[in-house]
Amino acid sequence: MAYDGILLGMGNPLLDISAVVDEGFLERYDVKLNNAILAEEKHLPMYDELATKYDVEYIAGGATQNSIRVAQWMLQIPGATSYIGCVGKDKFGEVMKKSSHAAGVNVQYDEDETAPTGTCAVCVVGGERSLIANLSAANCYKVEHLEKPENWALVEKAKYIYIAGFFLTVSPASIQLVSEHAAATNKVFSMNLSAPFICEFFREAQEKAMPYVDFLFGNETEARTFSKVHGWETDDVPEIALKISQLPKVSSTRKRIAVITQGADPVVVAEDGKVSLFPVILLPKEKLVDTNGAGDAFVGGFLSQLIQEKPIEECVRAGCYAANVIIQRSGCTYPEKPDFH
Repeated sequence: MAYDGILLGMGNPLLDISAVVDEGFLERYDVKLNNAILAEEKHLPMYDELATKYDVEYIAGGATQNSIRVAQWMLQIPGATSYIGCVGKDKFGEVMKKSSHAAGVNVQYDEDETAPTGTCAVCVVGGERSLIANLSAANCYKVEHLEKPENWALVEKAKYIYIAGFFLTVSPASIQLVSEHAAATNKVFSMNLSAPFICEFFREAQEKAMPYVDFLFGNETEARTFSKVHGWETDDVPEIALKISQLPKVSSTRKRIAVITQGADPVVVAEDGKVSLFPVILLPKEKLVDTNGAGDAFVGGFLSQLIQEKPIEECVRAGCYAANVIIQRSGCTYPEKPDFH
């Protein structure tokens, strides 16, 4: 099987500015733990404060880019993955490009001259994280970049495409173009619920994309928000996963599979009218460094096996393995080689 460019991701490339902070810092900027939000005016001074007063790490991030990097790491086949998104024409953009190429991902960034590269403040307290994304250039992605022959060639080459829900806030037109292509050519198209605010405030764009989605990922909080928004009146995660899997679908060649993670509780997989639960690898509290990127890593691990046409239980096992590695390290980083067998 040819793996060259088999998996394509599209999303918001962000440089993670990661630091361990205290409760006071979160209170000062009105930030809740274990949440993902877009930066508002009141959050903007936070980035400077992190960089000057805390011990920060800069890590290439953004949800989709994290998943693609983890899939690439699990595969250990250079060039198996590609990624499209928008960065600024600046130092942070260069840092990200270097880091992605070093990881073996073929990145094709749209370089915007008017906005700086997007950043994400990763505030870690007691191993739990909160994400505040300042999209900047990531918000400037244009469908015209996707339509350029050299970039569209990546879409045509890919057999599996993954886009986190965060990209719905930036370029629904790009998602529509790619999802329609996937349905027409029988490719596997996957998305992620990504955050409660996406389900609440970008419901229309999400509903437009959903009929094209073959694999839908999310966590229990996002699933419950999705249920609430759709008036399903249930908080039961297996029931919600089942309902999501049964939403209308454009292509009938494969049934939708919903995969919902629940932290330390079992992973819920709903397909073809049935729900399966898969235990995760439990980690002693003292080994937890930070949960940033755990969900992204799960998706990356899952996709690394899916593109090899492994059964769902193997995909889940690889997802759990990758997430377990990532939460024992700072940010979405990993050792040189995986020891997944």
